Amino acid sequence: MPMKQLPKHFAKLKRRIDIAYYLPVIVCLLFIITLLILPTGYEDAVIYKGTDRCSARILSVNNDTIIDTGLIRSGEQTCQVELLGGKFKGQQTEAFNLLNGSLESDKIFYPGDKALVVISYDNNQILSVNLIDHYRIHHEAILAAAFMIFLVLTAGKTGLRAILAFITTVLLIWKVLIPTYLNGHNPIYYGLLITVLLIVITISLVYGFNRKTLSAVSGSALGMFVTCILGMIFTSAFKIHGAIMPNSESLLYSGYQNLNLTQIFMASIFIGSSGAVMDLAVDITSAVNEVIDKKPDITWKEAFKSGMNVGRAAMGTMTTTLLLAYSGGYIALLMVFMAQGTPIYNILNYKYVSAEIIETIVGSFGLVTVAPFTALTSGILLTYKNKKKIDIAIIQTERDEQIITEKAYLD
Repeated sequence: MPMKQLPKHFAKLKRRIDIAYYLPVIVCLLFIITLLILPTGYEDAVIYKGTDRCSARILSVNNDTIIDTGLIRSGEQTCQVELLGGKFKGQQTEAFNLLNGSLESDKIFYPGDKALVVISYDNNQILSVNLIDHYRIHHEAILAAAFMIFLVLTAGKTGLRAILAFITTVLLIWKVLIPTYLNGHNPIYYGLLITVLLIVITISLVYGFNRKTLSAVSGSALGMFVTCILGMIFTSAFKIHGAIMPNSESLLYSGYQNLNLTQIFMASIFIGSSGAVMDLAVDITSAVNEVIDKKPDITWKEAFKSGMNVGRAAMGTMTTTLLLAYSGGYIALLMVFMAQGTPIYNILNYKYVSAEIIETIVGSFGLVTVAPFTALTSGILLTYKNKKKIDIAIIQTERDEQIITEKAYLD
């Protein structure tokens, strides 16, 4: 390359790096806008037609028709409420809270509480007001805003990118994944496709569109495919039905008998572990890239070994992370087993325990495999990139030496 073209070459290289780093943000924003506009196809559910929803303040309560049986409360609670929004804002009316005798789903209101209500009406006349639950949206908004502010203050621009990835994940699951499952499409195929897309979006927001992203995505995808295959094999071997998932059986009784709950459960295994898999892949890729930056002449085999060393250290905590994530919601169940003196032999044969074992161990398999995959891909891809940098640096050094020689000759 002629010496006069070198400054232009470096300027173009810098522009390419800037574009590669900021382009994922633009793509992600366009993706978010598209998902916000995209209808799910389930917006006009028949059950909520002819109703209005808003918050309401509880003015007084009447518990005379509530029947207390030990810890269980059944019957109906009647409340006088003031509607705080919607079509009938400002009106005071009577509302009803039906108790089913379930501590899990029932709620009791007191004067001063805010509740979410569904109003059935005909023209301008209120027919009935149903108390759905305590109104929590304002507190949820405060919590989310506080998290975003803290994330940005702590991580700066990276925090903003993390927020974009979080919003995209929520929208992609709600607007694409859930409707796809409800429409009866294959949960495994579409689960894999959407999860890989999320991995690409999230990692590219961290690194930009470059070889580090390609390396981390490749390692994550390979680890996730292993998780998917093992999940399918052992779900069948353990004879686990997808109805083991909470509330899934209700779908079958709601007119969705065509759903394959078992395949949805299989897909949930690799979707649930994909976050930890992606996290480990990014850790290894970043570590290998740092090693290569400090030692530019390193070979891909040496970089691979460095990545494996990092992977071994991370795997010890990541597998425990999965165990805690999956078992955290089953503490009450484990307490019941212990309180009743249930033998371990029986516990391990219960299908809901076996389902947790599959999710934890198969998810850990994905973590174990993603380490060598990512170490290998990052070792090959990043050392190749670095070789180009070394060649450019050599050209730059030769150019500087020639300038010094020419200057000395002129002097």
